[in-house]
Amino acid sequence: MPIPVSRVGVQSWCYRKFPTTQAFTAEVKKLGMTRVELCGVHADFSKPETFAAVVADYKAAGVTIGSIGVQGFSGNEAEERKWFQFAKLAGATTISADFKPESTPNAFRVAEKLADEFNINLAIHNHGGYHWLGSAQALQWVFGQTSKRIGLCLDTAWALDARENPVSVVERFGDRLYGLHLKDFTFDRARKSTDVVIGTGNLDLKALGAALDKVGYAGNTVIEYELDEENPTPAITHCIAKLHAAWGT
Repeated sequence: MPIPVSRVGVQSWCYRKFPTTQAFTAEVKKLGMTRVELCGVHADFSKPETFAAVVADYKAAGVTIGSIGVQGFSGNEAEERKWFQFAKLAGATTISADFKPESTPNAFRVAEKLADEFNINLAIHNHGGYHWLGSAQALQWVFGQTSKRIGLCLDTAWALDARENPVSVVERFGDRLYGLHLKDFTFDRARKSTDVVIGTGNLDLKALGAALDKVGYAGNTVIEYELDEENPTPAITHCIAKLHAAWGT
């Protein structure tokens, strides 16, 4: 079976209007969740002096930080080292990542070095058709230039935006799939996207679950829903119900 729904978390960007740890974790508990991917809204990854207190607050709330990001890697080792330090202290296994083409290949080499040192994988977030890493072809090229420390955080909606089938992406990159953003879009006639509850747009949750099961996926998985900024909890609760119905867990 695919990853149990009980191990699915939420991307903290969904709760960008709930910037304090207390407010955010209260919403996570309303969802019945215990895992998050933490973005920069909810922790300052550039200030090591704050790391211990932030991590302690999440542990006290009973919330696990499975991953952080999305972080833009440019080859600045001193700054990027701080991100790994936070992730290591938090017990995160993955950092969701972005690279600019002009920063490569140096950014790849620095990222690989830090990933080896901290034993934490990087997962490239495929940010849609407008982004150079939105296509499977570009991702294939990157993975040919890098070690397995650099893999993929598949955002299912942005894959759809790039006219990539998320199921095919899972099957193609199963051995480099370290993260998953469960997200869904509908599109108007001009291909403008709108966030919707997962499984109610163009994302086939059952087929996705079967593909994840086929490749033995066990990485960090979060729901990401960007609408209803003031109160996303009802829609995300609906997302969880759709997962249960599709995956039977």
